[in-house]
Amino acid sequence: MSSTFTKPTTADELLAMPDDGYRYELIEGELIRMSPAGAEHGMVAMNITGPLFAHVFAHDLGQVFAAETGFQLESDPDTVCAPDVAFVCKARVEGVGVIQGYWPGAPDFAVEVMSPNDSTPKTDAKAKHWISAGAKLVWVVNPRKRTVTVYKSLTDIFEVTENEVLHADEVLTGFQLAVSEVF
Repeated sequence: MSSTFTKPTTADELLAMPDDGYRYELIEGELIRMSPAGAEHGMVAMNITGPLFAHVFAHDLGQVFAAETGFQLESDPDTVCAPDVAFVCKARVEGVGVIQGYWPGAPDFAVEVMSPNDSTPKTDAKAKHWISAGAKLVWVVNPRKRTVTVYKSLTDIFEVTENEVLHADEVLTGFQLAVSEVF
C-alpha cells in the first residue's frame, strides 16, 4: 500500500506564487483559491475603507490596509488570511516597521464582506479565527441582509442593522459609521 505525502505550502511560497488571476489564502499550509470579488463586494469594502482611512489619517492612529493584504496568523503550518479591510494601531506599526512580506499576526480590526456564495457559518468561523489570532474587533458585512455582525470577542457578538451606527471605540477612538452608509 502506498500513500502520497504532500508538503504544506508555506507563507514564503504563497508570497512568491505568480499571479494567475485568483486570490489565495493559506489555511494550515493548504492553499485555498478564491475568485476575484464582485462589484458590490468592492463597493461595500470601499464604503468602509474611505471613512476609516480618513479617520485614521486625521488622528494619526496607525495604518489601514487594503484588501488582499496578507496577515500571517500561524506558522508551521502557516496560515495567511486577507481581510477586505484591516487596521493596525500606530504602536504596532512602529514596532514592526515596513514589512515586505505578510504582516506578522492579526490586524487590530478586520472587516470581512460576505460574497454571494459565502455562508454565515463560514464567515462566522473566519471572524472567530481573526479574534482567536488577536484581532480586537471584527465586522462581518452582509450585503444581502444589509447588516453588520460585530465580533468583540468569541462570545461578545451582535448584529447591527441598517438603521443603526457602528462604533469602533475599542480600537479606533471616535470612529463611527452608519450602517446605511456601508450599502
